[in-house]
Amino acid sequence: MKQALPVYILSGFLGSGKTTLLQRLLDHWKAQGLRPAVVMNELGEVNLDGLLVEQSVPMAEMLGGCICCTSRGDLSTELTTLVKKESPDVVVIEATGAANPLEIVDAVTETSLYQLVELKGLITVVDAAHLLELYRSQQGSTYRLMQEQIRCASVLILNKTDRVTAEEADEISDVLRKWNAYAEILPAVRCGLEPEILLGSLGGVHLEGRDDEEAEEGITEGGESAQGTHTVHAHPTHDHVMAYTHYFKRAVNSEEFEQFVKELPRDVYRAKGIVTFSDTSSRFLFQYAYREADFMKITPQGEVPDVAVFIGEHFSSGELRTQLLQLEKRTLTRPGTVRRSL
Repeated sequence: MKQALPVYILSGFLGSGKTTLLQRLLDHWKAQGLRPAVVMNELGEVNLDGLLVEQSVPMAEMLGGCICCTSRGDLSTELTTLVKKESPDVVVIEATGAANPLEIVDAVTETSLYQLVELKGLITVVDAAHLLELYRSQQGSTYRLMQEQIRCASVLILNKTDRVTAEEADEISDVLRKWNAYAEILPAVRCGLEPEILLGSLGGVHLEGRDDEEAEEGITEGGESAQGTHTVHAHPTHDHVMAYTHYFKRAVNSEEFEQFVKELPRDVYRAKGIVTFSDTSSRFLFQYAYREADFMKITPQGEVPDVAVFIGEHFSSGELRTQLLQLEKRTLTRPGTVRRSL
């Protein structure tokens, strides 16, 4: 099965250092022989930050609005067009500083329903001095929005630490940990981090030297490999997951999948996807929100993958992945199926 395209979101206020970090990441990927692409959002009608990015990097510009509100509906279209036109190896979405990250995550994952893409994480860049000033005043919409950007991050870059004292840096770190107990905090000056370290902190669920097919065959009913050790690993800091995307390799039983959805952790507040059931004659679009699920028969046009996307906080993507792999594996071992109507 073709590998899902990794997508990263860069969040942070104007002047925090997002574009500097973006350029570092682009240079890193290009040095590895990869082809990165960028979706860049600006509130104004001119993409000034885009002028700082090397022209050889394919870019989609979303100008004149914030992708989490006025232009939100266009984000999936822009991302899909960019992927089809440029065939990149990795995509970065740099959001305007006024963007609500939760809304962006929801919009990005829409693309997963018809493209092989996977949201790998949300990186929030924090201006140390600016945050300290806002925290001490604790008022205004800017303060509340920065709280939201920090709370939703998969990893936090505490940038411009050279502009605060050691005591102030400790105070700010305590604030970050209070607002987000799960994301790794990486202090930096001019976002001078090794890309391997940053991207490694977003690794989430990974398989040690084995591809998905090998891992799937090794998982037992208890979620363990045939050798008796866990195959799927999730670093503890990765349980603060904003989105987990699962691409199915085969159909699953409808009743078992419905039961799986009913038992989703409460911290999964949104889920959606397209699924083929082994005991029905149709493909289904499913939507899950506010503890309620809805299934609708569909006939997708073109090559649309079977996929499920889960959005929330503090849930373990590793546990969900293990359960879904077990559903797929049980379909293989089931002696026969009876078609039913949902």
